[in-house]
Amino acid sequence: MDKDKVIENLKKELKIIIANSYKDIKPQLEKDLAAFFQTSTEKLERWILLFSSGDLTEEEFEWLLKSQLDLTVLQALQTAGISKIKLNTIKNNIIKMIIQIINSLIISAV
Repeated sequence: MDKDKVIENLKKELKIIIANSYKDIKPQLEKDLAAFFQTSTEKLERWILLFSSGDLTEEEFEWLLKSQLDLTVLQALQTAGISKIKLNTIKNNIIKMIIQIINSLIISAV
C-alpha cells in the first residue's frame, strides 16, 4: 500500500464530500482540514498501516482520529461562529468519512 497515495486519495475524497455536504461552510472546513493534514499526516500514515494490517481495530482507529481532530480544534469553523454542538457533529461526520474512505481504499488495494 502506497501511503502517500492513500493520503492523497483521502484528501481528494474528503474535498468532494465537503463540497457536497457542507456548502455553507466549505471554505472554513477546507482550511481546518488542511491544517489537520499538515499536522497529522505522519500519524495518519502510521495509523492507516496499523489499521490495514489488523493491528488496530476500527474502534481504536476511530479513537485516534477523534483525539487528533480534537487537538486540531477546527479553528476556522469556530471563528465562523459555528456552535459547539454543530462542531462536534461535523467532527464525528469527518471521522466517519475518513474511516469509510480508508476502508474502501484498503479493500481496493487487496
